[in-house]
Amino acid sequence: MEQVEPRTSWTFVTNHARILAMILRDPEVRLRDLAAGCGLTERAAGAIVGDLENGGYLTRVRRGRRNHYHVTPGTVFRHPAEGHHEIANLLHLLVDLGPQPRARGRASTNGDHREREPHG
Repeated sequence: MEQVEPRTSWTFVTNHARILAMILRDPEVRLRDLAAGCGLTERAAGAIVGDLENGGYLTRVRRGRRNHYHVTPGTVFRHPAEGHHEIANLLHLLVDLGPQPRARGRASTNGDHREREPHG
């Protein structure tokens, strides 16, 4: 039987969600900073901002040399399985996530990533 390498490049949160949360956190964030925050090129970040704008999730207005973004309230998830839920709760969770204090103990290797109390 052929061994299959584990897929390790996926994440639970998409770059679209990350960028929208970053814009909610700072409506005048620069495209360069959005790209850096997601590990993308500015071109890729700009394409995502365009997707979000075209999808009705945000608007942008030019103010001098900067863009000012506004996240559209009441928007819902795109997938039918979640389509009846607003994205606001997820965005606020992501906005509230910041650098966390170092967890005590270690996560187990069985996929349980909850914080552990140290033994002893």
